[in-house]
Amino acid sequence: MNTSANTVPELHIAQAGQASAARTFLWLVRREIWENRSIYIVPSVSAVVILGSHLVETMILRLRMHGAWPSDPERLHKLLGEHYEVAAAVIMGGAFLVGVFYSLDALYGERRDRSILFWKSMPVSDLTTVLAKVTIPLAVLPLLSFVITVATQALMLLGSSLILMGSGLSETTLWSYSSLFHFPMMLLYHIVTVHGLWYAPIYGWLLFVSAWAPRAPFLWAFLPPFLIGGVEKLAFNTTHFFNLLSSRLMGPDAPAPPGASMMDIMASLGPLQFLSEPGLWIGLVIAAAFLGAAVRLRRSRGPV
Repeated sequence: MNTSANTVPELHIAQAGQASAARTFLWLVRREIWENRSIYIVPSVSAVVILGSHLVETMILRLRMHGAWPSDPERLHKLLGEHYEVAAAVIMGGAFLVGVFYSLDALYGERRDRSILFWKSMPVSDLTTVLAKVTIPLAVLPLLSFVITVATQALMLLGSSLILMGSGLSETTLWSYSSLFHFPMMLLYHIVTVHGLWYAPIYGWLLFVSAWAPRAPFLWAFLPPFLIGGVEKLAFNTTHFFNLLSSRLMGPDAPAPPGASMMDIMASLGPLQFLSEPGLWIGLVIAAAFLGAAVRLRRSRGPV
């Protein structure tokens, strides 16, 4: 009876501790978003530029039209299909660059401005802090870019519908070429698999450099890979290391016919095929090692 009575308070204490840790983690993530406003400003500005360019091109094309809309399917696909794919690529590319620069400054910046002395005085573990920081490029930025991309594509479709109204083009044709309902599912799958899992070792390496670099983390992050690749090329006349980096940046190999769209390429690699990729699991192990090293470095290193 005493054992059962003691178990209940211990269970409540454990649950309370887990809830407190979750609140602390979410608070740290919100702090990172608040202090690094480029996380949402850069994708938003990219979306505005893409949307404006699309609407201007559509208006110019509408003014140059004489009579009904031409029935050339390639021209329809270029205007109504490729623009949506370009919008996704530009927004996600901008978010990726933000993730790179954010990761390089995430742990180095607090050492440079000596704010690490304040944050270490708080009852927050180094592990929780590093996990909150890596959540930004692996989860927050990709999901935010997904939401902004879908909203941008919806506005592009709405604007095109209004501009081309009365041109002889059926709204059904316009909406069918946009692939607005099919593309977001493929885009979300691409974001979860590539930007959330495949890029994990990249961000792990950048956070490790950010925690270790005495000066110039950007130089320390990119100079060693170039030196390794250069030495390999000079010594063995091979480019295996550069090919490895290229495959990590471009994503896993997916069988696709020549001229396939980005949506077709994303759909060609199913979940089972992706999860069976050895490079995925090797990359996750490497990312975990880099993040573990970053936690230890943050615990031991002081201001620069």
